[in-house]
Amino acid sequence: MFETIFAEVALIVVIATVISGLVRLFKQPLIIGYIITGIITGPYFLNIVNASDVVTTFSQMGIAFLLFIAGMSLNPRMIKTVGRVSIITGIGQIVFTSLIGFFIAKIFGFSDIVSLYIAVALTFSSTIIIVKLLSDKGDLNTLYGRISMGFLLVQDVVAILILMLISSGGFDTSIVTVGSIVRGVLAVSLLAVFAVFALPKVVKIASKSQEYLLLLSIGWLLLVVLVFNYVGLSVEIGALLAGISLSVSPYHYEIKTRMNVLRDFFILFFFILLGSQMMLGDISKFLVPIVIFSIFILLGNPLIVMILMGMMRYTKRNSFLAGLTVAQISEFSLIMISMGVKMGHIPSEILSMVTVIGLVTIFGSTYAIMHASRLYKILSNHLKIFERSGEKIDEHHYHEGEDYDIILFGYDKIGFSILNSFRKLNRRFLVIDYDPEKVVELAKEGYECKYGDANDPEFLNELNLHRAKMIVSTIPDVETNLMIIRRVRELNKNSIIIVVSHSISEAMKLYNEGATYVIMPYFLGGEYASTLIAKYGMDLRKFLEEKAKHINHLRERERRKHEHPRYKS
Repeated sequence: MFETIFAEVALIVVIATVISGLVRLFKQPLIIGYIITGIITGPYFLNIVNASDVVTTFSQMGIAFLLFIAGMSLNPRMIKTVGRVSIITGIGQIVFTSLIGFFIAKIFGFSDIVSLYIAVALTFSSTIIIVKLLSDKGDLNTLYGRISMGFLLVQDVVAILILMLISSGGFDTSIVTVGSIVRGVLAVSLLAVFAVFALPKVVKIASKSQEYLLLLSIGWLLLVVLVFNYVGLSVEIGALLAGISLSVSPYHYEIKTRMNVLRDFFILFFFILLGSQMMLGDISKFLVPIVIFSIFILLGNPLIVMILMGMMRYTKRNSFLAGLTVAQISEFSLIMISMGVKMGHIPSEILSMVTVIGLVTIFGSTYAIMHASRLYKILSNHLKIFERSGEKIDEHHYHEGEDYDIILFGYDKIGFSILNSFRKLNRRFLVIDYDPEKVVELAKEGYECKYGDANDPEFLNELNLHRAKMIVSTIPDVETNLMIIRRVRELNKNSIIIVVSHSISEAMKLYNEGATYVIMPYFLGGEYASTLIAKYGMDLRKFLEEKAKHINHLRERERRKHEHPRYKS
C-alpha cells in the first residue's frame, strides 16, 4: 500500500513539475499548470489519481495553510474598516447573480429546481483560487484585496448554510441545521476569547524556539480546523479565523515566512484534485448555455460588484479590481451540484455542464486577475459610469497643497530608510502607498501622504510630476517603474528618478528608459559591507559602534513590523 501511494504522489509531483515548468516558460500562471496536471492525471487520460484519500488530505492541508496565512494578513482593525462594504457587496452579488442566473436558465428551458441549482452555483467564487492569485501578486494587503477577502468570506458562509440545507434533505430548515449554527457561533466566541486573553502569552513563550513556534502555529491551525469541522463549519472558515487570531501577534511575520513553503507544496494538490475531478461528459447539447453562463460569470459578476461598490463611492479602479475576483465559480458550486445529483434533484449531465463552466471561468479569471493592471489601462475610460462624482470613500489623503519637491511611491522597508533622508533635506515631500493602513500610520506620524496606485495612469496624471525635482519608487515591479519613468520624462527631463529592481536585465531596461539611479537591494548590502571593511579595517571598536547603530535601526524596523525577505524567486 505504501509503495502504491508513494509512487502515485511521486508521479503526480513529477508530472506537475514538468507541466508547470512549461507553463512558466510561456509566462503563464502556475495555477493553470496545476489544473492541467489534474486533468492529465485524472480518469480521462493517465488515470493516476487513485489513492484519492491521500490526495484529498494533502489538498485539505493546502487549503488550510493557504487560508491560515491569508488570515494573518487580515487583522481585526482592517476587517472593521472593510466590513460594511464586504457584507453589502457579498450579499448583493449573491442576490443579483442568482436572480439573473435563474432567468437565464429558464430561458434555456431548464426546470425550476434545475434553474435554482444552476443560479445558486453561479453565485459563489473560489476563495482558494483568489487568495492564491492575490498572494502571488502581493495584493492581499491592498484595499481591494481586503474587500475581496471580505465578500468571499461572506459567500463562503452562505455557501456552507446552503450545503447544510441541502444535506438535511432539501431546502427545508431542520433542528440539526439550527443546532450547527448555534455551535458555530459558540465556537467563534470561544475562539475570540482565547485569542484575546490566552493565545498571545502562549505564542510569546513559544517564540523562544523558532522550531517550536512553527510547530505551535501548525498545531493551533489544525486544532481550530478540527473544532470547526466538528460543529459543522468548513476547513476554510476555521483556517481563516485561526490566521486572523494570530494577525495581531508580533511574531506573525515569522510564522507566515516559515509556513509559505508548506502552503506552496500542499496547495498544489488542491488544484490537481480540482482538475482530476472535472466531469467532462457529453456536453455537446449544452454548448450554448455553457458559453452564455461563462460570459455572464466572466463579465456579469464583475459588473454587479462594480455597480455596488460604485454606489458606495469607491473609485472605479478598486471596484474593477475587486470585481475581477468574482469572475469564476467556486469548488462549493461543484460540490452543491454534485449533492443535488446524488439526492436526485437534478440530472447528472448538469454536473458536466457546470464543470465545464468552472474550467472556462477559472482559466479566464486567472488571466484577468494576473493582468488586471493592463486591462484597467485599456478599459479605464469606459468605467467612469461605475464611479459616482464627488469625494470617494477610498481616496485617503493627508496632505495640503499639490506641489512637492519629492514624491515617494511605496513606503515600508526601503522607503523607511529613504524617508529619514528626506527629512534632512528640508524639502516638501509626499508619500504615496497602496496600503491604506500604512497611509493612516504615516499620517499619525505627521507625514504628508496619499493613498494611490502607481499602476493607475489617471492617478499619475493627478500628481504634479512636472514640478517634482525628485521621484523615488520602492515598488519592485518593473512595469510600474517603467510607467512612472516614462510619465515623468514626458513632463520633466531634469527630475531625479530613483527606482528599485531585483534583476540586472530589468535594471538596464530602467536605465535605458531614463532612470537616474536603480537601487538593487541585494547588491547594495555587499557594497556597504565592503565599504565598512575599507573604512574601518581591523578596528573592532568601530565595528562595534556600527553594530550598536544597526541594532537600534533593526529594533525600529521590528517595531514597525518590517521583515527582511528570505527568498527571491
